[in-house]
Amino acid sequence: MKPAIADWERKFAGGDYEFGTAPNAFLVREAPRIAAGSDVLCIADGEGRNSTWLAEQGHRVHAVEASLNAIGKAQALASSRGVAVRHEQVDLDEWSWPVAAYDAVVAIFVQFSDPDGRRRLFPRMADALRPGGVLLLEGYGLGQLAFATGGPKSAEYLYTVDEMQTAFPTLTLQAIAEYDADLHEGTRHSGMSALVDVVAVAP
Repeated sequence: MKPAIADWERKFAGGDYEFGTAPNAFLVREAPRIAAGSDVLCIADGEGRNSTWLAEQGHRVHAVEASLNAIGKAQALASSRGVAVRHEQVDLDEWSWPVAAYDAVVAIFVQFSDPDGRRRLFPRMADALRPGGVLLLEGYGLGQLAFATGGPKSAEYLYTVDEMQTAFPTLTLQAIAEYDADLHEGTRHSGMSALVDVVAVAP
């Protein structure tokens, strides 16, 4: 097991939902961009708060995650809400990414990759979209280092607007926003936070 995955297994080993069970606010706000009954890929889905909510909206959801402990919690959450989610354990660096397979790709706080890792990850996310498909991405910006209310402790794992302007050259950017917001997402994301949001569409 890779050291980073082992770390996440330990973090998700407890009984509590580290990031809560409510969906991410950015996802809820932008979800109307996803057509009814879509095939949605949730990347690094963690304990399932976002994939479960999307399934509750009537989408067919494929949730991928490295931690088996997190997947167990995600399966329990989906079951408790009476929805079906396809959960799969994957290492995103080694996964054979589907191409043109999804109507939406959702990436919420996927911040375990340094710049080199993101240069591999982001094109795969874009390639997974069908024509007209939408990418919804949110992560912490550089200002998060001052807030220290969650997320990476190193700047190289944080997002900037400049990076996002060029990160998805095959997609059409619909919106990029950088702002501060008060998050209440379990114990891991709690308090004023520096956020970067991206909405992009496949041609």
